[in-house]
Amino acid sequence: MTVLKAHFDGKVLVPDEPVNLPTDCALEVRVQLARKAAPNGNSLRSLVEVANRFPVKDGPRDGAEQHDHYLYGTAKRP
Repeated sequence: MTVLKAHFDGKVLVPDEPVNLPTDCALEVRVQLARKAAPNGNSLRSLVEVANRFPVKDGPRDGAEQHDHYLYGTAKRP
């Protein structure tokens, strides 16, 4: 059995990497969603999956609003 990584462009399945398959013969294809998003997949979903692996229990509540302060040491915005 050969496993291919591919994505669906709305019309056809497109391999994400070169494939070595016989030409002019019938193939049986079984589709299963990949656990990790493909490079052209939903990058936000991938980011959330990675972020969930590193939960912050005691982080600041205003981290999103004041990210420059926490990352770069700038003054907090009002």
